[in-house]
Amino acid sequence: MHPHQLVDGQIVPLGTKDLAPSQMGLLSGFGVFSTLRVASSVLFEWERHWARMTHDAQILGLPMPSGEAVHADLLRLVAANEAVDATLRVIVVRNTGGMWGAPSDRPSTVIGFTRPLSAWGSSARLVVVPHGRHAASRFSTLKVLSWVHNLVTYDEVHARGFDEALLLNERGEIAECTSANVFFVFGDEVWTPPVSSGCLPGVTRALLVEGLGVEGVRVVERTIDPVTAAGADEVFITSSTRDLLPVASIEGVALRQDRSSTVRARLSEAFARRRADYVRRALGVVGHVAATQR
Repeated sequence: MHPHQLVDGQIVPLGTKDLAPSQMGLLSGFGVFSTLRVASSVLFEWERHWARMTHDAQILGLPMPSGEAVHADLLRLVAANEAVDATLRVIVVRNTGGMWGAPSDRPSTVIGFTRPLSAWGSSARLVVVPHGRHAASRFSTLKVLSWVHNLVTYDEVHARGFDEALLLNERGEIAECTSANVFFVFGDEVWTPPVSSGCLPGVTRALLVEGLGVEGVRVVERTIDPVTAAGADEVFITSSTRDLLPVASIEGVALRQDRSSTVRARLSEAFARRRADYVRRALGVVGHVAATQR
């Protein structure tokens, strides 16, 4: 990780800011978080990340600070860490309530930190994990701080020589991976499990579902099982730090994918253009504001 962290608006050396065990969010995993891609010092799709965090916090009853203030603080963190192209995690934890909670003048605490981009490799090897998601739970689509079930599964599949888990829900439908959404290409259609299957509504996933303007390619939400998925022309997983990462095998069996299919590559190029456009617009706004303040 990079040397500085953000805690409630203060940029301090990593590990030097005390966090109290009486903070309910730390004791019970009561909080929301998001992982963002920092590109040219810009927080890519910040508005979408914050909107999802705010939505999830409302369901949990978690008080949220001003998004504008948090964004400004995170940009200061990026500058302090010189994290021009990096990964950023922002967390909002609840401070009060529960059996062990203590009174506080701050209903919640914001924590942020950055690290170098991960090297995910050129492709991913997946293994199927039954009952990895409970789609009927009202919390299944929330990105909450209680992440231990994902971390345990991730560690277990890595110990078996795989890169990620393909999580099935209680109905045997594919939901997602432990920290990524999944897509299956069938001809000119790209299928991804619907939220009703128990997946988190990822930001990269949303951009693909809403459309990146790739002619002749249609991205749709479809319920899908492992047998149907095995017949896909291409399979890839997505996240804010992976972009669109190809899947090479499932359960140790190489996918017999259509080598003539270029759908993932075309979507990946369109996604890269989307990020570049977002960064240009963000830097243009910053430049305009700086010019008007001179």
